[in-house]
Amino acid sequence: MTRPLPLVLTMGDPCGIGPETIARAAAAGALDDALVCGSAPVMRRALAAVGARRPVAVVEQPHDAAHVPQGALVVWQPPGLAPGLEALPWGRVSAAAGAAAAHCIEAAARVVQGGQGRALVTAPIHKEALAASGVRFPGHTEMLQALAGGVPVRMMLANDELRVVLVTIHVSLRRAIDLLDEPGIVQTLRITDVALRRFGIAQPRIAVAGLNPHAGEGGLFGDEERRVIAPAIASARALGIDATGPYAPDTVFMRARHAPGHTGEFDVVVAMTHDHGLIPVKYLGVEQGVNVTLGLPFVRTSPDHGTAFDIAGRGVADPSSLIAAARLARRLSGA
Repeated sequence: MTRPLPLVLTMGDPCGIGPETIARAAAAGALDDALVCGSAPVMRRALAAVGARRPVAVVEQPHDAAHVPQGALVVWQPPGLAPGLEALPWGRVSAAAGAAAAHCIEAAARVVQGGQGRALVTAPIHKEALAASGVRFPGHTEMLQALAGGVPVRMMLANDELRVVLVTIHVSLRRAIDLLDEPGIVQTLRITDVALRRFGIAQPRIAVAGLNPHAGEGGLFGDEERRVIAPAIASARALGIDATGPYAPDTVFMRARHAPGHTGEFDVVVAMTHDHGLIPVKYLGVEQGVNVTLGLPFVRTSPDHGTAFDIAGRGVADPSSLIAAARLARRLSGA
């Protein structure tokens, strides 16, 4: 039986729970349309760790996945992937693991960009291991941006109740505040508006969260709102974007949340810094949270959790967020 164009999954850090969540999702039948870019021995180790009897089918080229019968976990080992990764200890920071994770991200992105996969789903990587391997990018988002030619991108974290897009991501809080400027916020609002329209929301309602307590309280607690954020909102509105705010960051997420008995006032919240935006989404539960990179020329999603070294190798990692990421990747890619 011939398969459709596959979802392309990266294995993530081989010492973390990424391979285990892939193994459990595959055992549940949630990845029958997927091609894993990674180490076959690592995936066999993960299947054994979760007690799954799933055959591993190793393909020479990504397009060979189309000819693998249903029921197998299809793995493509990209050329140059280091051997012996299955011998690395679970739950330990390893430069070799970081290098392998980066190698798989680069290879998988090329597969999707080359039209051999319909979307990219990335399992968690460990930023310390990535840095130890000499990779100059702090995370997936920055790496994929470079692989896509430096296009402007933004991180969105989403679940069934809330969507949040970030203006700044993996920098210190002090640096994030220094980076805020009107052009960057306008660019975030434009990327968000375009992406949500592509995802089927005809007129996205974008709430912009302030930076300071009470959104600055008229300048009493900081002037970024009236000096930078409000002018950016005005500029975005002049472009036809339905952006409003800045709203107090301690209440806007509640107003935007779609929950039983409560229809959210907004389709998405744009937050200025990483933790401002991600704490509310993750508090609602990482099990169904999905990270989406907006602005790329292809669909990329990722589970809303890290490598969880403390439980790696125990076979107890929850695959729900990975399954949600795969499901959203299919929907966003029109599959």
